[in-house]
Amino acid sequence: MTEIKGNGYSVYVGKLKKAPLQKTLSSAAFKNAQKLVLVDENTLEYCFPKLIKDCPELKKAELIEIESGEESKNIDVTTRIWEAMSELEIRRDAVLINLGGGVIGDMGGFVAATYKRGIKFIQVPTTLLAMVDASAGGKVGIDLNRLKNQIGVFQEPHAVFVDPEFLRTLPKSQVLSGFAEVIKHALIADVGYWQDIKQIELHGLYDNEDLMTRSIEIKNKIVLKDPRESGVRKLLNFGHTIGHAVESFSMESASKSLLHGEAVAIGMICETYLSHKLCGLSKKERTEIVGFIQSRYPVFEFAEETGHRLVELMRNDKKNKGTEVNFTLLEAIGKGVYDQQADPSDILEALDFYRGLYK
Repeated sequence: MTEIKGNGYSVYVGKLKKAPLQKTLSSAAFKNAQKLVLVDENTLEYCFPKLIKDCPELKKAELIEIESGEESKNIDVTTRIWEAMSELEIRRDAVLINLGGGVIGDMGGFVAATYKRGIKFIQVPTTLLAMVDASAGGKVGIDLNRLKNQIGVFQEPHAVFVDPEFLRTLPKSQVLSGFAEVIKHALIADVGYWQDIKQIELHGLYDNEDLMTRSIEIKNKIVLKDPRESGVRKLLNFGHTIGHAVESFSMESASKSLLHGEAVAIGMICETYLSHKLCGLSKKERTEIVGFIQSRYPVFEFAEETGHRLVELMRNDKKNKGTEVNFTLLEAIGKGVYDQQADPSDILEALDFYRGLYK
C-alpha cells in the first residue's frame, strides 16, 4: 500500500482490503455519519460487490444510481442527485463515496461540494483515467451544453482509494482511454517515464501499481505547487485544448461519442505538431510521439470544414484569456511549457496534419 500525500488528503494505491477505508469510515469522525455511495449501472454490478466486501461498513449505505457516460454529466442529472439526497434527508455531516470513473468522480465531487454548502466525499476510482488523473487535484464539476467541465469548483476529497483490481472490470477501450493521461504525464514532465511506458503493452496496464503511482506522483507534485491553476498546473492541459473540443464535437455530431482519453490522444497528436512548429520540439521527437500514439488509438474521421467548428469550441475553453486560444505545448519530451498561443490558421494546420496521417 502506497500513500501519496496531497493537499490535505491522501491517495492510497493498493488493494482496497488493505487500505484504511474501513478504518476511516468506522472512526469517530464518521461513525454516526450518513453514508451514501454514488454509482452507475456498471459500477453497481461489477464494482459495488467488491467495495462492500472490502469495506463492510458500507453494506447499509444509501445508493444513488445514475446512467453511465459523459452525457449524464450535466445539471439535470446533478439536480436529480441533489433531490434524491434531500428526500433521504441527508445531513451536512454525511459522507458521499463516489464509486466509478471520471464522470462519477467529477459529478459526485461537485454534488458533495455544493450540497448544503459542502459535505465530505471520498473517491474510489474504477477506471484507469480516474485513477491516474482525477484522483489528485481537487477539481470537480459538470459539463454545460456539451462544453467540458464548464461548471465546477476546486474541492479536495477527504481521501482517495486506488485499487488496480477494478481495472479488470473494464473493456480495452476504457483502459486505453486512461492510458492517454499516463502518456501526457510522461511527455510534460519525465522523459525517463516516457521510455518506460513505451515498453508497456495493454495487458501490462492491469494491476500495474508502479505505473499508477508514478503518474499520480507526477500530477500531485504539480498540483501541490499550484493548487488553483495559476501557473505550473497548466502543464496538465497538454492535449486537452484540442482534445476537449474534439470530444465535445463528437458528442454533438457522432453516433457514438469519443471517450475522453481517445479525444485527448487526438489532441496530443495535434498539439505535438504545434509544439514542433511553435516551441522547437524536434522533428525526430514529433515523429516518435505521433507514431506511438497513432499505433494505439483509433482514428476519428472528420471533414476539413469541421476544423472551424473545432476552433469555435476551443474559443470557449475555460483556460483561455481574452480572445486567444491557450495551449500547453512541448519544448522536448519531458519538458512542457504552458501559456502558449496559436493562431486559428496554426490550429487548422494541426488538425489537417492529424487528418493527413490516415489518408
